[in-house]
Amino acid sequence: MPTLSLKETVSADEWQLRCDLAACYRLVAAYGWSDLVFTHISARIPGPEHHFLINPYGLMFDEITASSLVKIDQDCNKLSASPYPVNPAGFTIHSCIHQGRADAGCVLHTHTRAGIAVSAQKCGVLPISQQSTFVLGSLAYHNYEGVALHEEEKPRLQADLGTANYLMLRNHGLLTVGKTIPDAFLAMYTFENTCRIQIDAQAGGELTLVNPHIVARIAGVMKVATAGLGAALAWPALLRKLDRLDPSYKT
Repeated sequence: MPTLSLKETVSADEWQLRCDLAACYRLVAAYGWSDLVFTHISARIPGPEHHFLINPYGLMFDEITASSLVKIDQDCNKLSASPYPVNPAGFTIHSCIHQGRADAGCVLHTHTRAGIAVSAQKCGVLPISQQSTFVLGSLAYHNYEGVALHEEEKPRLQADLGTANYLMLRNHGLLTVGKTIPDAFLAMYTFENTCRIQIDAQAGGELTLVNPHIVARIAGVMKVATAGLGAALAWPALLRKLDRLDPSYKT
């Protein structure tokens, strides 16, 4: 559904955040991680108000634009006009993570086939690939408590996540936390590939495990590998990819 552009009615910082978040939704769709209209990616708007941007519930991820994103408060009340609702059940997980982590600028949650498959395995993520070493350096687990509808689950989710940036929701899916939208996206790209590689490798015979000392040193290695830029190294190229496919996410 076409939406009037908000570019001239919001701050420059909010507009940039909207463009990046819309790009993230489009990239999630492009890489095949979306689950129809379900799951969410939320981003905190800078400022003391604790406002967030999230998807209009009912749009496919490849339909989302900067202007169609909905501004909400910590209780998932809509603060901007939209013909679409916001799924409060879906924001339960996001709200408690934003609330408990001051550094959580973006929270990205997926229900991919490989992610759910590994989340159902007792072993969790195995140290069998280079990708897995990045994840294992900051990985936490949260046991499944049913569809995330209940306020009483929030403290347990916050405690399980702690300071980790990768969270495996048992029997449910994957979640990443980033200071920025590019950080959360790159983390999910790594997390998803870790799970895909693990499922493929388990079908092929006996596994070779990575030395634990390598995993312990991975944080410094990742910084060097990305020239100290982290996700900012790849994000401009990803935006150029989107611009070639369909630049309408910026409207």
